Amino acid sequence: MNIIIFGPPGAGKGTQAEKMQKHFNIPHLSTGNIFRENIKNETPLGKKVKSILDAGNLVPDETVVDLVKDELSKPKYDKGVILDGFPRTVAQAEALDSFFEENGKKIDAFLTLTVPEEELINRILSRGEGRSDDTPEKVKNRLSVYQKETAPVLNYYKEKGAVKEIDGVGSIEEIFDRIKDAVS
Repeated sequence: MNIIIFGPPGAGKGTQAEKMQKHFNIPHLSTGNIFRENIKNETPLGKKVKSILDAGNLVPDETVVDLVKDELSKPKYDKGVILDGFPRTVAQAEALDSFFEENGKKIDAFLTLTVPEEELINRILSRGEGRSDDTPEKVKNRLSVYQKETAPVLNYYKEKGAVKEIDGVGSIEEIFDRIKDAVS
C-alpha cells in the first residue's frame, strides 16, 4: 500500500505517519526527517538544505525527487510506503507517479489533513523543534508558501480521484481512527 499523507506544516503528518507505520506495517518516508538528519550531520546536502530552509523556502524539486527516488529504490519499500512531506509540487507528484508506474506501483491513498491556520501556528510554535524558522512571521511565510506551491498538488490528486480529506483537529487517536476508516 502506497499512501501520501498531506497537509500544511503543523497538521500532524509525522505523528500520524508513525502511527500508520506501526498499524499497517509499512515504512514511513519523511523528506523532513531525511533533511534534518543531513543537517544534523552537516553533509553537503544538509548544508545546502539548511540555507534554503533558513530562508523559509522549499528545497528545489530536482533535489527532493532524486533523494526520494534513491530512497524508494531500497527493498524495504517493496511492500509500500507512507510518504510524508512529499510530493510538495505538481512536478514532484508527476515524477513520483512516473517512478511508481515504471516500477508497477501506484498511489493507493492520498490523505490530506485539514486544520485551521490559527491551530497550525499554535502547534508549530509550541512543538519546540528548535527550527530556525519557528517564529510567528516565518511560520506564516511557510504557510503562505505551502498554499501557493503545495496546494496545487491536492488538486492534481483530486483530479485522479485519490484524495480523502481527514479532519486534523482532535486527539491523536481520534484523527488516527479517521485515517484508518479512510484507508480501509
